[in-house]
Amino acid sequence: MRSTQSALHIAQRRPATMDTAALRALGEERLDWRFKALPSDWEGRPLAEAAASGARLFDDGFVGPVVVLGAAALDHNLRAMADWCAAHGVALAPHGKTTMAPQLFARQLEHGAWGITAANASQLRVYRAFGVSRVLLANQLVDPAALHWLAAELGRDPAFEFCCWADSVRGVELMTEALAGAPRPVDVLVELGAGGGRTGVRDRETALAVAAAVRDSPVLRLRGAGGYEGALAHDTGAEALARITSYVDDLRALTIALAEGGYAAGDAPLLVTAGGSAYFDLVAEGLSSGWPGDLAVLPILRSGAYLTHDDGFYRAMSPLGAAPRVEGTPFEPALRAWAQVTSRPEPDLALLTLGKRDASFDEGLPEPQLHRPRGGGVRELAGHTVTKLNDQHAFVALPPGSPLEVGDWVGLGLSHPCTVFDKWPVVPVVGEDGETVIDLVRTYF
Repeated sequence: MRSTQSALHIAQRRPATMDTAALRALGEERLDWRFKALPSDWEGRPLAEAAASGARLFDDGFVGPVVVLGAAALDHNLRAMADWCAAHGVALAPHGKTTMAPQLFARQLEHGAWGITAANASQLRVYRAFGVSRVLLANQLVDPAALHWLAAELGRDPAFEFCCWADSVRGVELMTEALAGAPRPVDVLVELGAGGGRTGVRDRETALAVAAAVRDSPVLRLRGAGGYEGALAHDTGAEALARITSYVDDLRALTIALAEGGYAAGDAPLLVTAGGSAYFDLVAEGLSSGWPGDLAVLPILRSGAYLTHDDGFYRAMSPLGAAPRVEGTPFEPALRAWAQVTSRPEPDLALLTLGKRDASFDEGLPEPQLHRPRGGGVRELAGHTVTKLNDQHAFVALPPGSPLEVGDWVGLGLSHPCTVFDKWPVVPVVGEDGETVIDLVRTYF
């Protein structure tokens, strides 16, 4: 059995957990005017009670615009990613910044996620408020206040597992200084970057210097290497894929060098992690093979956008998108925005009640897909294009004979879920009919 398979089996015997009492308490929060789009007669009702009321999106007081999640697509994507990771010998620590929704974190852990990834200390504090027991922080943590809080949290909960990045000797010095007196060592991965990329060391010499500094720190423990490949390419052409593959090869080689140089601590498997949502196939291929036979390694993907997928950037870029690059079950878009036609001031123009405050626009504009006239009944909508967004309006170019009238609802596909969820503190989840609310997801940005 390959060393990566052995490490994965060990990891699966120690699943991450959450605080079920905190999750239940989330449902006791009372809804009010702070939560946009929700029915006014829900004010004062607990979230869980409202979620179970069976309200209908267009009949029971929701006001547009409103963004919803499709329950069937969520379930499909959870299963698809869990099955794919299991088949390819990699663990999954999905990036929680995509949704910042503890209810969805719990679903991901139920489907076998090894842990949850955070980007900063504020996100980490949200995770810990809901008892996430294993967290990767995919950045170098140098803020003294955050490190003091982390030390206290490690002391408070012996079951809490944490690991963050380091990409400079200076960063290691700052961590060491702030963590003096910590109750147990903080696990660290050397972060590998690349020219034109984001953070991370740019050469082997610097990487080994950082590793030596971690090894010599009384409060840190080196566990492996990590990085992020997604900043190195923005398409799926041959040149882009080759650059990602080369980077993953370098990450594997660095991890081997850390092991052979005696920098890593203890007998636990080395951790090696990369994998956004656009190139996780290449990351899995490069980190699940090519290791020395006696080296125990746990390869970890951090893909987060798979959970909802999208109708834009990831539809085109994901290995399991509209044109899959690999075998597996393609993901399904789970996010949809509904907005009303508020004006038809010109024959070929309609304005919708949805803007930059409501939907993503950084990786493609919303895509009109469905039409629900005021009389009811949903039909497909073709030939309509959002050309721009203002703060609160979407400009829709209309084809000849467009059926849209003022007051009609338009259902829009969305791109880049990471910049959708932050706009919605409560997101309704709808059932198979696309209209009946079966749950409410609370986000914490």
